[in-house]
Amino acid sequence: MKIDLIATGPLYVNSYIVPLCGNDVFVVDPADCLYSEDRFSLVKRLKEKNLNPVAVILTHGHFDHVSGTKDFKSEYPDVPILIHRADAAFIGPMSEDLQERSLSEMSFLEFLPTVTNLPSPDGFLDDGKTLADLDCFSSAAQSTRDALSKWKIISTPGHTPGCVCLYNAEQKLLISGDTLFYRSYGRTDLPLGDEAQLRKSIAALHKIVHPDALVYPGHEYYGFTFGENGF
Repeated sequence: MKIDLIATGPLYVNSYIVPLCGNDVFVVDPADCLYSEDRFSLVKRLKEKNLNPVAVILTHGHFDHVSGTKDFKSEYPDVPILIHRADAAFIGPMSEDLQERSLSEMSFLEFLPTVTNLPSPDGFLDDGKTLADLDCFSSAAQSTRDALSKWKIISTPGHTPGCVCLYNAEQKLLISGDTLFYRSYGRTDLPLGDEAQLRKSIAALHKIVHPDALVYPGHEYYGFTFGENGF
């Protein structure tokens, strides 16, 4: 099974279903919601394929990447939602304050109710760890933990303070969120963005990621190689 993509939410986020072993998968950036008329599209895909989600990974906390978490949690209440600590305030019961700042900058405050009172994080994505190192997977089957251990968490602040990438060196796969796009990178003009920091993060990726690694970004074209992205 290959990484599966569904473009979800009002800004067409690349939401990914990432295979682990057997029917186990993890889901990246669920954005499907009532506003964009694609509510539960990820849940439907999982159930159609008889897949078992073991985690929701949020590459960062911007409204367009987290808007499906509430509905997802309603269907899978035991599946942990994971985010970097620096972006934890984008979700949870106090999420409205920080989300409002970004939405106001984009003149999109009508979307605020969708990202208000989002589920709280169940764990945190710490730089340098693998997914298998996280406490929420301590009781997972060994085969699942082995598959999770292939995915390394890389902190890439800049687009937001808590942006992360996930890198599988063995399979040469990089899930980059909004840190890196095809020959471009994430915007830094929204609250808490820092372009100098983002450029440092991308430079650090060049020391870690193989040039032939396939990149799965948060929007638009995906499956290009890291070495051809132009940065």
